[in-house]
Parts: sequence; C-alpha cells; structure tokens
Amino acid sequence: MDFELATKLSGARFVVLQKGLARLERALGQFMLDVHTGKEHGYTEVSPPILVRDEVMFGTAQLPKFADDQFRTTNDFWLIPTAEVPLTNLVRESIVEESVLPLRLTACTPCFRAEAGAAGKDTRGMIRQHQFTKVELVSITTPEKSKDEHERMLACAEEVLKKLELHYRVVTLCTADMGFSSAKTYDIEVWLPGQNAYREISSCSNCGEFQARRMNARYRAKDGVQHVHTLNGSGVAVGRALIAVMETYQQENGAISVPSALAPYMGRITKIERA
Repeated sequence: MDFELATKLSGARFVVLQKGLARLERALGQFMLDVHTGKEHGYTEVSPPILVRDEVMFGTAQLPKFADDQFRTTNDFWLIPTAEVPLTNLVRESIVEESVLPLRLTACTPCFRAEAGAAGKDTRGMIRQHQFTKVELVSITTPEKSKDEHERMLACAEEVLKKLELHYRVVTLCTADMGFSSAKTYDIEVWLPGQNAYREISSCSNCGEFQARRMNARYRAKDGVQHVHTLNGSGVAVGRALIAVMETYQQENGAISVPSALAPYMGRITKIERA
C-alpha cells in the first residue's frame, strides 16, 4: 500500500496497491458481486459506463447542487461518483411494466469524487480517496413496496459484513445528515480497530419518487402510469472493506490472515505478509 508512489503519479488522495493487497482488493469486489447476484439476493450484474452526460448526473441529483464534488472531463462528460448514477438512469425516460418490478441491479465500478467539501478530512490513508472501488446496489420498485425493499437492501449489504466476520452497527440518519435526494437513509458503520472507531462502509437510501421525477422514470400500474421509487446502497465500499479486513485480521507479526469467505478468490494465498 504505497501512498508516496501514488503521489508521484496523481497527487494526494490516491494509492497504489501491489501484490497481496491488490489481489485482496480484487477478491473483495468479486466476492461481493457473487453474494449479491446469488439466488438469495437476486441482483442482476451490470457493467455500466463510468463516463456520463449532464442529464444523467441531474437525474440522480449530483447536479447541480454537488457539481464541485465531481470530476468533469474536457469534453463535458462526468466521471461517476458511484454506480448509482448509471444504474438508476437505466430506466430514465421510460415506462416499465409493473410485472417486471422490482428491478434489482448491482455493479462493481471505480468511483471518482473530488472531495471539494471534505477539505482537511481524512487526508491520509484509504478512507477518503479521489478514486475508489465500490459495489453498488440499486432497486427500482413501486411506491407500495419501496419501504420493504429498503429493509431488504440493508440486509443484503449487512450479509457481506457477516460473511467476512467484521463487526459493524447500523445507524438511522437524522434529516440533517441525509443526502439531498433521500427520504430515509441507513448507514452501516464497520469497526476499524486501528482507529478505535466505527466508520461508514455503506449508506442505503430510499429516494422515493424524487429521482424518478427528475429522470421521468415511470411504470404502468393498473390505475394508470405512475413514477417508480428508486433505492440505492453500497454493497459495500471495497476500499473501506479492505481496511477493515486488514485491521481485523492482522496478526501479532503484522501478517494479515485471509478471511475464510475470500479463500476461493485468493488462490493458495492464506496470509499476506510484510515483504
């Protein structure tokens, strides 16, 4: 885990992972996707674009309010801050049949955030990076079922941490702490022994019809056409999960034991040792 080398390449808030840690990060992402696309969770895996247009960022409410927290290319594309953006917009400007709902989508993508509003916060380490990997969960459903879908999504995200045997807690956010588009949000906070603190690793939000109205995303109900409800959540942040695994499974000699849930993804590597 080399921050100085990353600074030579890209500046602050970047990291270069090599060897065992690079393999561990990849294993975490693959493991999470397999959990969420399995029969129990039933999400459909998507590989979406990570460059999107203005109207797509507007649809999920990153624009215009949070433009300063985003990265924009010189030819007017936006780098996605989360896969929520392209996944939710898959139903933009469309009318879906009620029979296909809920749509449950997942993706593992790189994410990019300028962190303009986080000056001085977590400037060192892996917690707040400009580029990071995250597995995202998105649900498109009817208004009647969105509350139950929210609880289900939270349980799916929790299952990842349970399988990794990481300690965590769930917090219901007050209105002042919720995102711009959210009607209700749960945060999952994982225990980081190195910081002696819980830190957010997932945020699961029910956005109601707020995003759907911006995207003009609707469904054909028995009594006419209505807006869908959209939900999103991290399932979970891969970089933060990497830190939680490293700190939770670190041995006295500094080596890191590989959690049993990741064994199928790590080949014959059972322990990551300091060079």
